[in-house]
Amino acid sequence: MEIVILDAYSANPGDLSWSELQALGHVTIYDRTQPEAVVERAALAEIVLTNKVVIGRPQMELLPRLRYIGVLATGYNVVDTQAAHERGITVTNVPAYSTESVAQMVFAHLLTVTNRTEHYARQNRDGRWTASADFCYWDTPLTELSGKTFGIVGLGNIGSRVAQIALAFGMQVKALTSKRADQLPAGIEKAALSELLAASDVLSLHCPLTADTRHLINAGALRMMKPQAILINTGRGPLVCDADVAAALSSGHLAAYCADVLSDEPPLADNPLLKESNAYLTPHIAWATREARIRLLSIATDNVRAFLQQRQQNVV
Repeated sequence: MEIVILDAYSANPGDLSWSELQALGHVTIYDRTQPEAVVERAALAEIVLTNKVVIGRPQMELLPRLRYIGVLATGYNVVDTQAAHERGITVTNVPAYSTESVAQMVFAHLLTVTNRTEHYARQNRDGRWTASADFCYWDTPLTELSGKTFGIVGLGNIGSRVAQIALAFGMQVKALTSKRADQLPAGIEKAALSELLAASDVLSLHCPLTADTRHLINAGALRMMKPQAILINTGRGPLVCDADVAAALSSGHLAAYCADVLSDEPPLADNPLLKESNAYLTPHIAWATREARIRLLSIATDNVRAFLQQRQQNVV
């Protein structure tokens, strides 16, 4: 069985093993693959694994041996699933492997804003505390989360875990969700978007990117939010309009924007968020803890094994 991994580096830069997958066939590993090289590299493959490399109808038409595409992620928009189904190609993804890690990143970002530990650690490496006239000092606002309202857009696996953690902090949790109010766990209140925008001290985005949710947070939505609110996006970059969020930060109509995703990745050099001091940006790493990546590789391998055994597992 010929197996090709088109962009292995992001999931496994060398600290994990592909040995379980290699036991299932002859595996060729590429760290990265440019679009024009996809067909050449996958020409003999019956199984292709991809993270962010696009496999669309044009590529599939030139890959007659291809029987299976495994996406090394939860989102599978990089694959033309309609074209795959028409050609009898099985497509799988890896759901829920990063739930704990992404939820953790939400609060890493939030606590960065409310407690500023990195700011003070950096100052004190430079001697600021040593020179203090008092036993303590602070030069930023410090905020307690208990009693604040935490709004969540999307109550899937990650949104639900984030809600649990927010409740543990003593926060009031409201959620925009398709679930009925009587289906929600104790402590979570169902809310419409307008209510969520107006009430939230912290607003965290966890919904899929669709035509309806693209730029869900735009200038109009930002005007409805509290100027002291913190906006968090660990979902998909285009859920927000980058330029509108940057303008709100610059004008003081939004206290902070915490994001692990941007509309373009890597970001364009002229993205206005890169220059905003209250934009806290991490390079799409919420999913990338060692523990989450171990689960990713394990489930992806299990998906391939199931396919070879003619069983369906995580088929999309």
